[in-house]
Amino acid sequence: MKLYGTSLSPFVRKVLVVLAEKGVEVQHVPLRFHDPDPRFQAASPLGKIPALDDDGFLLADSSAIIHYLERKHPEPAMLPAGAQDLGRAIWFDELGDTELFPVLIKPFVQRVMRPKMMNQPCDEAVVAKCIGEELPRLYDYLEAQIDGDFLVGGTFGLADVSVATSFHNLRLAGETVDAGRWPRLAAYVTGILERPSFRTAIAARQG
Repeated sequence: MKLYGTSLSPFVRKVLVVLAEKGVEVQHVPLRFHDPDPRFQAASPLGKIPALDDDGFLLADSSAIIHYLERKHPEPAMLPAGAQDLGRAIWFDELGDTELFPVLIKPFVQRVMRPKMMNQPCDEAVVAKCIGEELPRLYDYLEAQIDGDFLVGGTFGLADVSVATSFHNLRLAGETVDAGRWPRLAAYVTGILERPSFRTAIAARQG
């Protein structure tokens, strides 16, 4: 099994965490998006990461890959069995991918990607607006949803992976959740990112 994509990507990190939780061995190929590698292009025709090649079975998109892994390697479960918990887990996966990621990634883009990878200046006004105006709305919602160590069913799962993964990129940009204003969220993010599976994913090759 091969997984294509740099571990700097929150979406690649999602899959690496699930693979680590399930104890599935994988050959990690840390490519960036739109890499010309023909094997990667075959697995991800739109050039996005992550992409999977499991003995010739090709699949792109982090959520699709995780659902595939969940069926092929069902233990430990990353998705709950109950209807309501399953619905909430899928909701938090969507929230992480489409609402949290586009905002949480902005400081990383400005402070890490632009100066170090794109040879462009950082726009601190973008960071300030993100931290001061855009993230509080999302943080308020998550603060109200957290009641314990995990988001759904009292067990670590896809919901936690998807919500927490982009917070590592926020850390790389030198920002963290204000524990004074959002104590439950701050403690939750710290706890999830310190799991062995997240540590393994974070330490994976960046390319």
